[in-house]
Amino acid sequence: MKSIVATLDIATGRETIIYETERHLEAPNWTPDGDTLVVNGNGRLFRLPIAAPSLIEIDTGFATALNNDHGLSPDGRWLVISDASRTPESCIYTLPVDGGVPVRVTSKTPSYWHGWAPDGQTLAYVGKREETRGSFQVFTCSVTGGAETQLTTDFDHCDGPDYSPDGNWIWFNGEKDGDVQLWRMRPDGSDLQRITADERVNWFPHPSPDGRHIVYLAYQAGTSGHPANKDVELRLLPAEGGKPNALLSLFGGQGTLNVPSWAPDSRRFAYVRYEP
Repeated sequence: MKSIVATLDIATGRETIIYETERHLEAPNWTPDGDTLVVNGNGRLFRLPIAAPSLIEIDTGFATALNNDHGLSPDGRWLVISDASRTPESCIYTLPVDGGVPVRVTSKTPSYWHGWAPDGQTLAYVGKREETRGSFQVFTCSVTGGAETQLTTDFDHCDGPDYSPDGNWIWFNGEKDGDVQLWRMRPDGSDLQRITADERVNWFPHPSPDGRHIVYLAYQAGTSGHPANKDVELRLLPAEGGKPNALLSLFGGQGTLNVPSWAPDSRRFAYVRYEP
């Protein structure tokens, strides 16, 4: 399976291919300086310079079982990763952006990171706990660890919590009775609002840095979970709701758009598509 890392200009609809490889790559982040993407593959993390694309491995110390839930701090100084090297299931860690020894954040597992608050102080993630009765719900905690706060309770499954750039909202996808739609809520879990209500199975909403748009992944109706190797659409939604715009149809799914991937100028976002 070929991995194709690409960007899409939301004004023109133009796709620009950054890198192609037979190696399996997933989940690009865009660094705040706009020069580099960060991707994962085979349990490791890599820089991918846009001007001269090549995979440059990031030293993540003992963490060599990374999944595709990783990102950068708002100031670009830190990385956050989700890794299962020292725990039975995924745990969240932070480390310097140039690499180093990961510092554990979440005491409970499984925990999968998805959002970093604009002030740099709080992480949003999903976790499955005894008190959630086997379902994944949205949690937050300090970037330095400590007690976690559960924000959702009434969903069969939640994923992809990501902060709006003003810090006023957390966007996520939530499932109720088999219907997966996009939702948002205040950072304390209040003012819960459903934003989409269509036939698609909608995952991983990511607000643009200018606060105007939400990009997300739309599976075909009837899809269970967020599997790989499916025909999917990348869609764009006004941040205040409204009719979504289908930007691109591609072969992908898991690994395509799991984490925040907007360019700093809000004109483009990065993603991965695949070719059998």
